[in-house]
Amino acid sequence: MPLLPRLACYSAGFLALLAPAPLWAQAAVGPWGMPHLTILSPQDGDAAKTASVLGAPKGFTQAEAFEDRSAGAGTLMPPFGRAPFSHPSPILPEDLRLDFTLGEALFEKLWVVAPSSTISSDGLGPLYNARACSACHVNDGRAVPPSDDQETPGLMLRLSVPGSAGKAPFVPAPIYGAQLQDRAIAGQPAEAKLRVVYTPLPITLDDGTVVELRAPRYEMRDLAHGAASPDLMTSPRIAPQMIGLGLLEAISEADILARADPDDNDNDGISGRPNRVWSREHDQWMLGRFGHKAGNPTVRQQSADAANGDIGLSNPLFPNAWGDCTEAQVGCRNARDGNTPEQGNYELGQVTLDLITLYTTHLAVPARRDVASAHVLRGKALFYSSGCTGCHTPKYVTPRLEQDPARSFQLIWPYTDLLLHDMGAGLADQRPEWQADGQEWRTPPLWGLGLTKTVSGARGFLHDGRAETLLEAILWHGGEATSARNSLRGMDAPDRDALIAFLESL
Repeated sequence: MPLLPRLACYSAGFLALLAPAPLWAQAAVGPWGMPHLTILSPQDGDAAKTASVLGAPKGFTQAEAFEDRSAGAGTLMPPFGRAPFSHPSPILPEDLRLDFTLGEALFEKLWVVAPSSTISSDGLGPLYNARACSACHVNDGRAVPPSDDQETPGLMLRLSVPGSAGKAPFVPAPIYGAQLQDRAIAGQPAEAKLRVVYTPLPITLDDGTVVELRAPRYEMRDLAHGAASPDLMTSPRIAPQMIGLGLLEAISEADILARADPDDNDNDGISGRPNRVWSREHDQWMLGRFGHKAGNPTVRQQSADAANGDIGLSNPLFPNAWGDCTEAQVGCRNARDGNTPEQGNYELGQVTLDLITLYTTHLAVPARRDVASAHVLRGKALFYSSGCTGCHTPKYVTPRLEQDPARSFQLIWPYTDLLLHDMGAGLADQRPEWQADGQEWRTPPLWGLGLTKTVSGARGFLHDGRAETLLEAILWHGGEATSARNSLRGMDAPDRDALIAFLESL
C-alpha cells in the first residue's frame, strides 16, 4: 500500500497520543524557577518502593536485582538479532505497533527534491547533511566515525556567533547558519566540505602503558559563500544512538534537578547543572534533556530539529521550508520547496512528525550481558569507587503514567544524570548553547555501550567520535571528571580490564 494512504489509516491508539494532555501532565514551575511539564506525585507507597531500589549496592559480589533489565519490563531480551537497537519496547501496546512500523519507515526513507511522483517524499534540502535519519543513525546506533581527511557521514558542525549582551549567548552565523551543510540539491552549492584530521596524542599511564589518543582538527574547505564570520564558533557533533529516548524523557524532572549542584556545595568536585531551553512545542522554558549539550527538551522537538537542520524538512516546530539557509543565501531561499496542503503546508506534516516521534520514543534498550560475572562485578566496584557515578547516575524509577504503560513506573539503568558538566579543555568546543558554556557537555547515557560495534560496524565515542575505545574515551575526561580519569590512570592492567569489561556489559 502506498505510504500516504497508509498514513491516513493510522490506528486509534495513535489518535490517543494526539489527544489533550491528561490530568497527570500539568504546567508548573520547578524548583529552579523553570516552567515545565511535570508529573504529579507518585501514588501512596511508591516513594518507599522507589527508595528501596535506588540505593547504592550493598556489595559487589553479586548483581543487583533486575540489573540485567536496563529498561525494566521494556527491556529487549536476547536473542537480539542483527539490529539490537531497532526493536520496539516489548511492552509497547499492541495498538501502537503499526504506528511504530510506520515511524520506522519514515525514519529510514530517502527524501527527494520536490516535486516528485509522491508528496510523501518531497522536501529534501535545499541544503542538507543526509537524505534519511537512518543515514546518520546507523541501525539506530551511533554514526560511523570518520577517518583522516575522508567524508564524514553522521558528523556535522554546529555554527554560531556570540549574541548581544543580555540576550541569547549564541545566534546562528550570519552567512552559514546554525550548522554546516556539506550537501545540496541540484542547482545549489553545498556550503563547504567538512574534514577532520587527527594528530596522535600519546598518554602514559602510571604503570608505563602508553595509550595513543587522537586529537581532532576540523576544517571547513571550499566555502561556497566566502569567508566565515571572524567570530564564528563551531562544535563538531556525531549522531548518537537512539535507544531509550522515551524513558529518558519520562524521568521525573524533580529527580534530575535533585542531583544538580552548580556551586558544588557538597565539595565532591562535581557541579552538575541543568540546561534551560526553549520549548517550541509548549511555548515555555523547559529542562533540556536531548542532544550533546541538552539543547532540546523533548524527543519530538529533537526529532523536528534534526529533520529541519540535517535534511531540510519544514515541519510544525521548524517551519522554514528552506531549512538552515540564511538571508545571505538568496538562491537557496528561493528554491522550490515541498510544502503541500496534504501535509499541512509543511514537508514533514504533523502526522508524519508524530509517527517518527513515536518510533524514536519507543526503541527498546537491549538487556545487559554478563552481569553476574566476577570480572564484570569487579569493574562495577571500580566504577563506583572511582567516582564515575557522580555524573553517570546508574538508575531511576519513572513515575506512574496512566496513559503510557510502556514508560510507566519502570526501574531503568541509563547511567546518566542528564546534567551539564565541565569536561575540561581537552573536550571543550568553546561554544555556548542555551545555559551550557563552552566546556560543558550533558552526561551521555551508557546503556547499550557494549553493543556499539555490533550495531554501527565501528566505534566512535564522545561527542565527536574521536575515541575509538572506551579506554581512550575515559582518558579524554577532564574538568569535573579529572579525579575519575586519574583513578583509571593509576590502575594496574587487570583492574583497567575489569572496568572496561563492566562498561562493555552495559
